[in-house]
Amino acid sequence: MVVLEESGDAQPVAADDGSKEEIKSKNMISLEIFRVIKDAQQQHGLRHGDYQRYRGYCSRRLRRLRKVLKIPQGDRRHYRRRDVTSSHLTASNAESRLLCVPLLQAERAWAHAMQLRQEANTEPRKKFHLVARLKKACAHAQMLLQLSEQSGTCSARTQLEAGAYAAWLRGALLLELQQWRAAADCLRSAQLVLENLCSALPQDEQLVYKQKVDELHPSLRYCAYNIGDESAAGDLLALRGQGLIDNLDTLMAQAKESRSGVMHEVEWRGRVVSVRPEKVRLFLISLQDLDTSLKAAVDSQHRITLLENVLMDCKDAISALKDEIKNDPKLKNAEAQQMSSVNYLLSYLMYLRLVRTVERNNLLVQQAEEARRNNVPIDGKKVRPQDLTRLYEIILQNYSELQQLPGFENDLSYQSEIDTEMKAYKAFRCYYIAQVLTGLRRFREALAILERCSTYTAESLASKLKDKQLLAKLEDLQKDIESCKYEVHADSVLEDDEEEETKYTRSYKDKKPLVDRLDDYREDSQVLTKNPNIFKLPPPMEAVPCKPLFFDLACNFIEFPNLDDKTGAANNKKQGAGLTGLVKGFLGWGKGDK
Repeated sequence: MVVLEESGDAQPVAADDGSKEEIKSKNMISLEIFRVIKDAQQQHGLRHGDYQRYRGYCSRRLRRLRKVLKIPQGDRRHYRRRDVTSSHLTASNAESRLLCVPLLQAERAWAHAMQLRQEANTEPRKKFHLVARLKKACAHAQMLLQLSEQSGTCSARTQLEAGAYAAWLRGALLLELQQWRAAADCLRSAQLVLENLCSALPQDEQLVYKQKVDELHPSLRYCAYNIGDESAAGDLLALRGQGLIDNLDTLMAQAKESRSGVMHEVEWRGRVVSVRPEKVRLFLISLQDLDTSLKAAVDSQHRITLLENVLMDCKDAISALKDEIKNDPKLKNAEAQQMSSVNYLLSYLMYLRLVRTVERNNLLVQQAEEARRNNVPIDGKKVRPQDLTRLYEIILQNYSELQQLPGFENDLSYQSEIDTEMKAYKAFRCYYIAQVLTGLRRFREALAILERCSTYTAESLASKLKDKQLLAKLEDLQKDIESCKYEVHADSVLEDDEEEETKYTRSYKDKKPLVDRLDDYREDSQVLTKNPNIFKLPPPMEAVPCKPLFFDLACNFIEFPNLDDKTGAANNKKQGAGLTGLVKGFLGWGKGDK
């Protein structure tokens, strides 16, 4: 839920009372008093209790403001007091810095009083000066309150904060004067206004006011101790008679109405956060009229174009918010226990982007189903079940990203909602996967997928989806699943019968003759024709091994054994020696020839 109001939208036609109020609301001056002084105190000395440094900062800031706003107090020689009046606030060039002048004057006097309190421990006479400074601070705070109420140009929130600030300073003065009952009344009135502001503001702006309320508790307990137990439990309704609390309800109502004109707020899953980046504000403003524009669109293609433009704006807004988180060191060091407002806003923007993406993809699915039903191509291509399966895969991927949003991983209610919607889209995906498998004649797998689709559909319908359109589609899907089951089962049975029949009757592509298939019985009508396929003539050529041809290359290197002993050649050699051999041995010659 986005709460947004723009004060500048209305254009008055006649000068009636309503139009005057509307023109007046355009120039409303708003100043967050407690936030301004808290930031200034933390940055200029009060973090360490250095009131003198803070007092010097107030003086320098006042001098700069008077120079910029052209409200000098005399010249170099003469002093001439000039205060901010209602005429300054009602001028055409009025701005919120005019209210900073009496505010800083009050802060300077209060800081001087706190400095004197530290010094009064050793010099008791300084307590009188302390009281005088607190009186001066109360006077400036009362002037700030009168300016915010009498000028008529200040917002209700500024009036409430000015009243609480004046009541707090008066209570501090009365504490120093030891007027316990009056001090308790002033402090309780300030506490009441601050608590009401906390309840009306978003969570990221409540810290300053809660800290101020906690600072008031010790003073209130001290006043109650000095008054006594009977008046310690004073009724806050008695404060209605005072001028500050008299118009509390009216101012709170105005503050709640005008808050959305000053800043945008986002309420999502029970938490309200403010929106400060300009791109994010513009995106949220444009998002308000999106549903109306989608209803007024002519066809689905026009709706898809609108959603794509919004998704581009959402992407820019997310980038701007991430840059702010990156550049702000305070946001980087946010507490881990509680999610910061800016990070919560970032998760909300990512949620919007993913939800609108799912909506865009649903329109694409609707467009594809219509084209498939009417047998009309899209972009020159016929729509197939594979295309629808892919679209549902993208939708499921978007839902998985929704489950992983930062800060919502442990949110059980959020996770259960996403799981329920995921089951619904898983049912649609399974249905189209079954159609793909049916087209591939894989009927058993298709039946198994349809059973799973039926399970997802039953679980989604039992969980009571919030999306009525998705619920109606699931009811139609449940009917289609039953009919699709019967069709797939019938196709599978017919395919089995065809396989049995064609086992004996189908014609072989290789056309084997009868002599090669004597063991395979089938009725072949071709055998009874004039050209029966019994034996193939001439018979096919067969490879026959021929006589091998050897080339003995190793014969030249073989040494054959000596067979002279067996053949008798050795005996013939011995007999042929005769007389010549005998003479050789006897005469002695011939031995050297060996």
